[in-house]
Amino acid sequence: MTTSNQANPDPQLADKTTTTTKKHWIDRLHHAGWTVLRHAQKHTGVGIVCSVAYFDPGNWGVDLQAGSQYGYKLLFVVLLAGLFAAFLQVLACRLGVVTGLDLASHCRILFHDRPRHKKFWRWAVLYPLYVLSEIAIVSTDLAELLGSAIALSLLFPSLPLWAGVLITGADVLLILALGNPLHTRPVKVFEWVIAALVFAVLICMALIIGRINVTWGQAFNGFVPSGTIFASGALYTSVGILGATVMPHSLFLGSHLATQDRLSKKSLTPVSSLSSKAQELEPTVATSNRERLQYLGRAIWRQVRSWFVVSRAELEALNARPKSHKHRENNVLEFVQAHLYHGMVDVVSSLLGFAVIINALILILASAVFYYGSGEHGTESPASLFDAHTLISNTIGQAAALLFALALLASGQSASIVATVAGQSVSEGFLNWKVSPVVRRLLTRLLGLIPSMTVAIIMGPSGIDFLLVASQVILSIVLPFITFPLIYLTSSSRIMRVRKPAVEHTVVSPGVEASFLPAVTSLDSDPEIIQTEEFVDFSSGKFMTSVGCLIWAVILVANVYVLITLGMGQGG
Repeated sequence: MTTSNQANPDPQLADKTTTTTKKHWIDRLHHAGWTVLRHAQKHTGVGIVCSVAYFDPGNWGVDLQAGSQYGYKLLFVVLLAGLFAAFLQVLACRLGVVTGLDLASHCRILFHDRPRHKKFWRWAVLYPLYVLSEIAIVSTDLAELLGSAIALSLLFPSLPLWAGVLITGADVLLILALGNPLHTRPVKVFEWVIAALVFAVLICMALIIGRINVTWGQAFNGFVPSGTIFASGALYTSVGILGATVMPHSLFLGSHLATQDRLSKKSLTPVSSLSSKAQELEPTVATSNRERLQYLGRAIWRQVRSWFVVSRAELEALNARPKSHKHRENNVLEFVQAHLYHGMVDVVSSLLGFAVIINALILILASAVFYYGSGEHGTESPASLFDAHTLISNTIGQAAALLFALALLASGQSASIVATVAGQSVSEGFLNWKVSPVVRRLLTRLLGLIPSMTVAIIMGPSGIDFLLVASQVILSIVLPFITFPLIYLTSSSRIMRVRKPAVEHTVVSPGVEASFLPAVTSLDSDPEIIQTEEFVDFSSGKFMTSVGCLIWAVILVANVYVLITLGMGQGG
């Protein structure tokens, strides 16, 4: 009887076991999905904001040139530039999370108060580095202004270029409405706006690619290195892709945003809105509507005036900043462990998932339309943004041309917002100068608006294209000076170490056996209790530092090649 039961198990029991197992795995998958979603909701943001810099209008111009003249062959350079950018952006993220300071502030600590030759380090290294950083940000904002103006001109053909530049310059009002994204807590509205613009670019480009004839086998072969990269003219274009992809201002901004606490549930700002200020001024007795309007006007004036005033408490906080790395503490180990790896995943996935894909789609578009679609391989002159829009409109249709212009506009606007916010981080970090976000963003925008308006009025579209190229050349020159301090800081174990929580150790006097320790501790002569200091090293290892130095050397050699080529009159 027993043997029969073992040979024929109860089918109901087997079904219950199977159901229980399925429910167990479903619960585990459900829990894992919600865990990933919660982590993504809290930690996603920095990578998307930083990825905007890697497909700005300057990248559009270079990618269109590469695709129209060399087909899919330079897709490998797009991928390589994206990997370089991801590596450097991860270094910036690690610097901000571990130390709690951004790259610009570290440069000030590093060069402002050196033990010897202070004036030399300040005036020969720190301030020139700050000037170069400001030039890079203004050049970036200039490219974004021009790209957005071109997009408006494509959307509204009757709109003059100078008017498009002027309208684009007004987007600083949108930036001001987003608050201060450099607060100690992330401003989610800012990140949501940038994410919406990024997805708009990606969706528009995907729809355009879906309407053209792409030989995907040849396209994927373009991601494999080939000898075409070293052909006549292709090397110059490849260097242009590298220079237009890795952006200095994104490194400053990425390191600053990485310092923010993304897990705290405390309120971001105290409850002191415009309405509360109006209530403070409102009298206790009933007044007329005219007097109420006067009180409201005063409240508005106080709010506007506060945008341009630095409070004494903020100045005291700035003066209290350490003057060397020896006199400051990094973030606690718990904060670093909670933010570091999430931030690195966010940066890498955003750059490879958005920036590289969008750049590759732009190059594939130019290759399919100009290089393979023109009937002959390659064009005599590189395609511009105006040429691409015209040809897309004639060959694919008005709908695709409209999507092209909308994608360019979204790219320019998102990159412009990011560049102006990066300017605020640079001025605060290098100069220890707490300038109002309003003043900082207006100043950055005006510095880019004046040359853009002048060139658009005098030279027209040809001048706009020239300014776009010039801005990318300037960024290429500045980039090695910005990346060198970043690689040095992240490779230093003295700067990138984090203190472990203090652990108490009991030291037993010589001659006292461990078995007698309880008896000894009960006497008056208690054993000595000391605290040992231990650190966790988050610096780059030898391999990562070597990779960083190799990337820096490649960028430096590439920029020298560009300058020599331009000096000989052989550049684009």
